[in-house]
Amino acid sequence: MPYKPSLWPVSVKAVALDHREHVLLLRNERAEWELPGGRLEIGPPSGSNPADDGPEQTVERELLEETGWEVRAGRLLDTWVYEPLPDRRVLILTYDCTVLTPDRPPVVSHEHSRVGLFAEHQIKGLTMPDGYKRSIAAVYAARSAR
Repeated sequence: MPYKPSLWPVSVKAVALDHREHVLLLRNERAEWELPGGRLEIGPPSGSNPADDGPEQTVERELLEETGWEVRAGRLLDTWVYEPLPDRRVLILTYDCTVLTPDRPPVVSHEHSRVGLFAEHQIKGLTMPDGYKRSIAAVYAARSAR
């Protein structure tokens, strides 16, 4: 039997803070809070939707689609593997993003049930993967060191 490599979905997520330094989170279908973002688009063979040039473009596009916020991707914070369902693994990349529209209230798209803005002290008690919590903590630590 010929070798067939396994393929891992890649999800690019943003840590984005509003003008009050609250982090933007979305509630998913598993009743977890998650960072906004999504998958890299490779584009269809027809070329009707262009492919993303890279993860930075992906996170910028996804934030606009999911929340209405315009962002600029900054530094890569973390990479980790998440298993949301048994035998379903996703490679997660998280980026520190600058919100270009910090006074614009975020909207919730059809992909999520709720949108929330949370202060740093609220993050620990939320139901969300530890990888997201690490990335959020890294952003707050970097900002307090300035």
